[in-house]
Amino acid sequence: MGSFWRSLLNKGLCVPSPAQLVLWCTGQPGREQRQKQAPGDCVMWSSWWLLPLVAVCTADRFREEAERIMRSTPVIDGHNDLPWQLLTKFNNRLRDQRANLTSLAHTKTSIPKLKAGFVGGQFWSAYTPCNTQNKDAVRRTLEQIDVIHRMCQMYPETFMCVTDSQGIRQAFQEGKVASLVGVEGGHSIDSSLGVLRALYHLGMRYLTLTHSCNTPWADNWLVDTGDDVAQSHGLSPFGQSVVREMNRLGVIVDLAHVSLATMKAVLRLSKAPVIFSHSSAYALCAHRRNVPDDVLRLVNETGSLVMVNFYNDHVSCKPEATLSQVADHLDHIKAVAGAGAVGFGGDFDGVPRLPSGLEDVSKYPDLVAELLRRQWTEAEVRGALAANLLRVFEAVEQVSNHAQSPEEEPIPLGKLETSCRTNYGYSEAPSLRQQSGALLACLAPLLLSLCLL
Repeated sequence: MGSFWRSLLNKGLCVPSPAQLVLWCTGQPGREQRQKQAPGDCVMWSSWWLLPLVAVCTADRFREEAERIMRSTPVIDGHNDLPWQLLTKFNNRLRDQRANLTSLAHTKTSIPKLKAGFVGGQFWSAYTPCNTQNKDAVRRTLEQIDVIHRMCQMYPETFMCVTDSQGIRQAFQEGKVASLVGVEGGHSIDSSLGVLRALYHLGMRYLTLTHSCNTPWADNWLVDTGDDVAQSHGLSPFGQSVVREMNRLGVIVDLAHVSLATMKAVLRLSKAPVIFSHSSAYALCAHRRNVPDDVLRLVNETGSLVMVNFYNDHVSCKPEATLSQVADHLDHIKAVAGAGAVGFGGDFDGVPRLPSGLEDVSKYPDLVAELLRRQWTEAEVRGALAANLLRVFEAVEQVSNHAQSPEEEPIPLGKLETSCRTNYGYSEAPSLRQQSGALLACLAPLLLSLCLL
């Protein structure tokens, strides 16, 4: 509340008329207009009537301040499932008129909404469901990466596909949405270090180690609810190789969806900070997709990042939630892990229910205004918007070392389902030479009989 209003409250609540109050709140009248105010224009109001009006005035100022900050520091969101919507609604046919991103209906994300929300960076999710594991997961993942690249090609005035922190900064300068690929689910690499490296070369810059299913080398969050059985008890030896190879390449490790044991194993092992691309605080909503306080303290110790999820079930543990409750999660993570550990991972277009006040990606300024109302400093707000993610990304890039020898040891064949796969390269598999020898052995009696004829 400004000193002008405070002085009025202290001097008997003599305030301008309603019309003049609106002018004072918006800051529209000039000095000459205020000088024309006559003593008779001042009316006596009770405090119950004045305070809501002052609150509206203050709220407008927080919103204006949020927009001012976001013009120079737009939000980098950690997780958006628009590519999945493009697949399920249009089979990834971007030239279908219904798929026009400037007029896209029935989604939480579109180009106008991104602009209204001051979104300047987005990790687009290249997601394929768990039922593709051991089947066509790699093909499906490639198709989702492809549609992300085609979004950038089809709308170059809006999207800029980038692969590093400098690319994000360049997109900010050009007023475009820095578009990055996040692969959601370790099943997308089909337990192959070679596939991991290939996806890196195609632009993947984070990999979520599991979705809501175990991989042969890492456990998912359903293990902690008893709805799935621990197989790796965190990370298997091959899972450790995956994390080391991600560090070597410069791929951010994402711990959204993993089990508690996997969280702790990775935070102990990784040489670079990690992220939770779309998770919230377990202390406020006891859902196993969220991050408990002991892990938040490890996040602080490792310089890692929790990008808060907006899904109602992870915010309030109920079908309904509010923007204020999302801000509560941001407050809690800041209090436990530090202001540098907070980010935004809305999960727009990937969840069926979103909080009141955060219905789509255009609503980010309202959330930032709420943080300002809660006395977050401008530096803390800029950190949550972008600076914290950029710090983590730059640390991951510094740890990466492409001159280092890559991880090569394959996952043991016995850890894989083999019904839909070949097993070339494993010692248990008959080699071509062995197969040729067997063929000659089978043909030897026939050849001998021919020679005797």
